Amino acid sequence: MTVSVTSATPTDAPELADLAALTFPLACPPEVTAADSAAFVADHLSEDAFARYLADDSKKILAARQDGNLIGYALLVFFAPSDPEVAEALRHLPAPAAELSKCYVHPGAHGTGAAASLMQAAVDTAVASGCRTLWLGVNDLNLRAQSFYRKSGFTEIGRRNFTVGGHVFRDFILALPLFPGDE
Repeated sequence: MTVSVTSATPTDAPELADLAALTFPLACPPEVTAADSAAFVADHLSEDAFARYLADDSKKILAARQDGNLIGYALLVFFAPSDPEVAEALRHLPAPAAELSKCYVHPGAHGTGAAASLMQAAVDTAVASGCRTLWLGVNDLNLRAQSFYRKSGFTEIGRRNFTVGGHVFRDFILALPLFPGDE
């Protein structure tokens, strides 16, 4: 089972939106309603949203494919966070930092190594872009994702608020120094 990870292109936007609509709800805590999840997807993970991300030089989307089928994606953001809690958590880590804003794999590809391939490509992309730290937010109830990120070398550095619908969640902020000795 070979997974290839490449930079997404504007023609990938429809597939990215379809995959996001499938995977985002799976990562949500149980109190997030289907309507809240659908509204978040419509606002942040629609075909139009992905087209905007792909046109934005401060963002990079990676697409993981197997046998030509999109099975995962990652969205990296290359600008300083506006959230003061995140900025404070990152203050003692090597700069510049990139955010791994999204990292999702089709549930049928869980356990296949696809997520590890996607993560390695995200790390390589951040390093190639001159970043010294990669950070992300993960819901405190998403134990599967937390386990994967920790196995990938991320450690908890703080907490932040993340809103879906009418719910405000306290996500963990995890970070990965990208160069030995930068810890």
